[in-house]
Amino acid sequence: MNNERRHLLKLTGASIAVASMASIITAPALAQSNTIASDQWDKTFVKSDKVEHKKVTFKNRYGLVLAGDLYQPKNTKGSFAAIALSGPFGAVKEQSSGLYAQTLAERGFITLAFDPSFTGESGGEPRNVASADINTEDFSAAIDFLGLLSNVDRDRIGVLAICGLSGMALTAASSDSRIKAVATASMYDMSRSISRGYQDSYTLEERHKVIDYLSQQRWKDAKSGRDALGYHEVPFDENGHIIKGLRVLPEILPENAPPVLAAFFDYYRTPRGFHSRSINSTTAWTATTPISFFNFPMYANLEMISPRPILLIAGENAHSRYYSEDVYKVASDPKELLIIPNADHVDLYDNLNKIPFDKLTVFFQQNL
Repeated sequence: MNNERRHLLKLTGASIAVASMASIITAPALAQSNTIASDQWDKTFVKSDKVEHKKVTFKNRYGLVLAGDLYQPKNTKGSFAAIALSGPFGAVKEQSSGLYAQTLAERGFITLAFDPSFTGESGGEPRNVASADINTEDFSAAIDFLGLLSNVDRDRIGVLAICGLSGMALTAASSDSRIKAVATASMYDMSRSISRGYQDSYTLEERHKVIDYLSQQRWKDAKSGRDALGYHEVPFDENGHIIKGLRVLPEILPENAPPVLAAFFDYYRTPRGFHSRSINSTTAWTATTPISFFNFPMYANLEMISPRPILLIAGENAHSRYYSEDVYKVASDPKELLIIPNADHVDLYDNLNKIPFDKLTVFFQQNL
């Protein structure tokens, strides 16, 4: 297995790392009120003077309390279209999804950027675990919350997801007709990525190795009484042995780092996008997180979204571009694939010169 492939195995999907336990707010604390006490600005982007912001909480159907940032246009009255946002996988609402939410609120939408269950300020134990099913449900829970707001038209609600939450947004829309339009940016299919590797590169033997690793790890967790942290793609070394560790993104970027690693590092591990609660900035997911994604294929019922529209946005140079292209091939109309020239995967996290906010605004205006 060559060096480039090993690096890609380390980088794809869930193998990008997790948030510090010290900064977690647990569910019992959040459940006291629908609004988190402190609205102190803690984002990685500059606060807009054109929108109102407040932290809120809401429950999903599993009883987990989710935390969100609600953005609303200032000094306006009436009923509005709304958008629920989340992603990337392992990020928090104070990063990319919050930037998208605030910008779209400036353009006249009520928006809700939220932390998926078990991460960020949202509730759920253990921490630092992902569930394909529960994190898909989180989008529908966000629709519940938005539809109960007095100034939201519940027939005009859409979702927008970034990177690894995109597959979950599409999956949610396939079984929740209240979602009237779906947009994705730098899409990742986490089930495909985790269970089959970058560009489906895992051999059957390698997939068995991952399953064996996860199965044996369950014995260790059961014996210790805690959920160990570790890589999520369970990368292999030159000899085919599984590499274990607590975080993928290093303290210091190594010389001659692969471009994909350098791009993720530049966002999550530098002041550009670092956040102490972000999984990708500070630590790792639980070692057994991949189990759910082996068992739960994303958007298996993609055709059920039609006649509601799908907009897929990807960078021309993004290593993840094929996920958006493959969804576009099999999705039913109406659908659109927008390729952003000279953009890579991470450019669509926060590069205001490359994120097509004009296109997103028109898409949601026309379809909500």
